[in-house]
Amino acid sequence: MSTEKKRTRTKARAPRAKAAELAPASSTPVTFIVGTDTNIGKTWVTAALSRALMAAGQRVVAIKPVETGCGPTVSPDEDGAVIAAATGQSAPKAALIRLRRPVAAAWAAEEEHVTIEVAALAEQIRSLSKGADQALVELAGGLLSPLTWHEDTLDLAHQLDGRALVVTSDRLGSINHTLLTIKVLRAERIPVVGVVLSAPEVPDESTGSNAEAIHRLAGIDAIITVPRVAERDKASEAVKEVAGWLMD
Repeated sequence: MSTEKKRTRTKARAPRAKAAELAPASSTPVTFIVGTDTNIGKTWVTAALSRALMAAGQRVVAIKPVETGCGPTVSPDEDGAVIAAATGQSAPKAALIRLRRPVAAAWAAEEEHVTIEVAALAEQIRSLSKGADQALVELAGGLLSPLTWHEDTLDLAHQLDGRALVVTSDRLGSINHTLLTIKVLRAERIPVVGVVLSAPEVPDESTGSNAEAIHRLAGIDAIITVPRVAERDKASEAVKEVAGWLMD
């Protein structure tokens, strides 16, 4: 008697549409702050970069589309609140969608019976960005972090037709994670503005050498290593060069 393994069928994912087919032209450039891992300084970079751009005379709106691990009321320590406070913007004051459990957005939303509509989220971001010179959008997780079971943060990036600033940590493992992220961005034809390596909480043997390695392997000239300092003025000064990349 022969047996046959049961096949698990998965729903085929529709091809990603080209950005030009999805997003209308906007006068406000959108820059996605793309992280390669957790605890790599993505929110720190977004806040510092916001202040550096404002110091250069730019009107900035900083937006966190989705954030998990949030409490019942907005905390000033939440990523969305931190970057909003950096610009002093009137809206939004926190992430557009706040979810309680600190897991991938698709899981957290499912557990709370929250529907995330990526197209509607993109439209909300476009509306909030009107009148600004720069819109900084701090993505939730990495490029393939699921927002729903059919769409991820990369789909949101396509909807907004923006460019990407890759943020990683100057520690062991960052070369692989950064190259993977850059490879996906290039394959998806999303322009890469540059790479920012933030100082790790605990330096290792690779700290100080990762930027040069990524430069050689990815062929990216716009790459910088910055100290993760708490003082606002020092933080803004540390990413002043990055602000110049966005204004070029």
